[in-house]
Amino acid sequence: MSTCPNGHQSGTDDWCEVCGHRMSASAVPSASVNSGAARPVASGYDPDATAAAEPCPTCGTPREGRALFCEECRYNFQTHTATTFVPAPAPPSPPSPGFPPYQRYESQRSRPSQMNRPAEPLAPEAVTPGEEGDSGDFLLTPPSAPSTPAAPSRPEAAAAPEPLAPEVTTWVATVAADRDYFTAMMARSGPDATGLYFPSYSPELRLPLIGNQITIGRRRHSTGEAPDIDLSRAPEDPGVSHQHAVLVQQPDGGWSVVDQDSTNGTTVNGAADPIQPYLPVPLKEGDRVHVGAWTTITVGRG
Repeated sequence: MSTCPNGHQSGTDDWCEVCGHRMSASAVPSASVNSGAARPVASGYDPDATAAAEPCPTCGTPREGRALFCEECRYNFQTHTATTFVPAPAPPSPPSPGFPPYQRYESQRSRPSQMNRPAEPLAPEAVTPGEEGDSGDFLLTPPSAPSTPAAPSRPEAAAAPEPLAPEVTTWVATVAADRDYFTAMMARSGPDATGLYFPSYSPELRLPLIGNQITIGRRRHSTGEAPDIDLSRAPEDPGVSHQHAVLVQQPDGGWSVVDQDSTNGTTVNGAADPIQPYLPVPLKEGDRVHVGAWTTITVGRG
């Protein structure tokens, strides 16, 4: 007996009787290959030609020569039955690197009930119709226990009104070129003011007074030190000292002005005489502080 490539013992040398696999060329006897004996042919009948044209009754594939089994479905032409050979399952492919094998987990989410139960009737006192003007919906309220009459309330003293917080007022300094102050200063200065001209354009500047002290003067370009109200901006007032004056906040929230012993002095509300150096002068809302050749600083509540 011969052995097919699948390891089955077969009594035939061309096709395996078990699985229908073609025997290897080495298993075919040499006498059947090289004998050269002519097959019997009578009255034009060729058995090989007839077998080759025979279709498989299961899948319709033409039979190759005198093959025992169909090449497609392994139908057994000798026993006229389907083959019982079941090929071994292919080994599982290894998982891709970097990806864990897939695992199926049962969902942990809650599922709806499969039983449709009728709604339970509500007690009449649990249904409260909406008030007039509402949308008409009903509110579900739990039944409440019978209420007991409340004790008569005693008259209480009226609550004292809460004290109002003190109003926070922000003061503002308005810096502008004052032509009237410039004309009066030129008249008092005489020949010393020759060559001074009132600026043709000087935009008004409003600055909030924040903090306890606001310095007035001109920037020192050598050191970069600049006061809070810097009058070195264009047009620069040449009569203002680098440390000219200081606005100081008073305990009542108001402000006063203190001259810092400037070269040309500080005047208030168009006065002819400057104020004393280092002596605070209280200011009221709307008071005007004059410094330099034409600058007037008006203080007031913002």
